[in-house]
Formats: sequence, structure tokens, C-alpha cells
Amino acid sequence: MRTLILLALAGLGAQLVDGSLGMAYGVTSTTLLLAMGTNPAAASATVHLAEIGTTLMSGASHWRFGNVDWKVVVRIGVPGAVGSFLGATVLSNLSTELAEPLMSVILLGLGVYVLSRFTLRGLPKGQLGKPLRKRFLTPLGLVAGFLDATGGGGWGPVGTPALLAGGRMEPRKVIGSIDTSEFLVAVAASLGFLLSLGSQGLDWQWVAAFLLGGLVAAPIAAWLVRLVPPRVLGSAVGGVIVVTNVRTLLRSDWVEVSGLVSTLVYVLLYGLWAAALAYSIRAHRRDGSAGRGEHAEERRPVVAQ
Repeated sequence: MRTLILLALAGLGAQLVDGSLGMAYGVTSTTLLLAMGTNPAAASATVHLAEIGTTLMSGASHWRFGNVDWKVVVRIGVPGAVGSFLGATVLSNLSTELAEPLMSVILLGLGVYVLSRFTLRGLPKGQLGKPLRKRFLTPLGLVAGFLDATGGGGWGPVGTPALLAGGRMEPRKVIGSIDTSEFLVAVAASLGFLLSLGSQGLDWQWVAAFLLGGLVAAPIAAWLVRLVPPRVLGSAVGGVIVVTNVRTLLRSDWVEVSGLVSTLVYVLLYGLWAAALAYSIRAHRRDGSAGRGEHAEERRPVVAQ
């Protein structure tokens, strides 16, 4: 029972992050399941089955708050579903000895991307209102969907920054559209896993725990997307993903290091993570102060000469 409660809380926290940032539900949840010793394919299948419910609730909540561009949802979600089905099939046919470190490498790469992206650059600003082309969204959806299934997460870490980088959509609409289209990806990946694995290795109580936590958090996250500073949250989540997957790799057969080297690696990682968080907090405060200064200049009355 304690495990189920912890999983429900993890699902709640992961969905709060995902609904606010447009990424990291799958990466965070799969990282936790791998750390608990779950088979990689079963871990990804568990998360994607839970995501069918959480993404449906999240999409409805974002739609309610006006955060969804339905054209983008269709144009990126359909190829994303194709890519995720293929990724689920590939992962299901890999041996556990190969799949676990391979998934950890993918998750580690995504974690580094999230951490560096939000720490160093924050949210880009650019050409709001310009249309996104299908020739950009289709390959993006295929790649993001494939990585999402094989890595247990990746739809948000790949799709959200790519759409934000273009600067053609408001951040809240990027996040809402990515979260909504992820429903198609979750359904396709789940079908791929079920057809390849059946129910082998799946614990339906774990699926239900993740689902319950995510359902509670989804509407809250859709509201918080307007309030939470994503730069700080992205740095925090990216650090969790990096540290956890480095730990998995250090314990795998792929890497053979002494206890002293492992300790030094952890000290270095935690130090870099703390520095990234401090930098993000300072940058957020600086940006906030600059914004208030600009507004004050705009409100200052013009004195006749």
C-alpha cells in the first residue's frame, strides 16, 4: 500500500510539472520505475497506459482555459502516434540487459536538455502569431513520438522546446497543445506495448496509482501554467532526471567504476544542479525586475517642456 501511495504522489507531482512545463511526466515517472527495478518495456507501458487518462484530463483542462491550438494538435499528434507505436514495438523486442541502460541514456540526454534549456535560456520570445508548417510538425511528431515510447518519455522534452524555439505560439498554447496531442501518442504507444508484450510485467495497480495522481493534478497544472515560473521548475526537474539516470548507469554493467569515483560524480552533479537552480532563480528575479521597470517607464507621464 505504501508503494501505491508513493506512486500516486509521484504521478501527481509529475503531472503538475508536465501540465505547467509541457514536458517531463513520462521522463520523471519512467525514471522512478526504473529506479525501482521495473523492466524497461513494462515501465514505459505502465506510464503510457496511465497517460491515456492523464492526457485526456489535461487536454480538457487546457482547452477549458483556452490553451489549445487544435490545428497544431492534429498536425503533430497524428505523426506522433505513428512514431510512438513504432517505438513501443522496438523497445518490446529488446532484451532487458540492453534496454535498461539504453533507456537510461535516452532519459539522461533528455534530462540534460531540459536542465540546460531552462537554466541557460528560459523561454524564448519571437515571432508570435506566425503559422507553423506541416513539413516542420510532421517529422517533429514522428521523432518525438518514437523517443517517447523507447525512452519512456520524450514527447514534451522534444516537442515543447521545438515549438517554443520558433516563437510563433504563446508558451501557454505550446504547453496546452503538446499536452493535448500527447493523448494520441499515449494511446498508440499503449497499443504497441500491449500487442507486443500482452500484460507481461504490467502491474495494473501501479497504472491506477499513476493515473489517480495525474488526474488530480491535471486541472491544477492547467491553471498553474499561467503562474509558475517555468525556468526554475525546468531546472529542478531536469536535475532530478539527470541525477537519477546517472545513478542507474553507474550501477549497470555498461559502466564499471569504484565507489570513490561514484561519490565524486554525485558530488559534482549535485553541485552543478544547485548552481543551475541558483542561476535560474536569479535570472527569473532579474527578468521580473526588468519587466516591472519597463512597465513603470510606460506608465510614467510625459512632462511638457
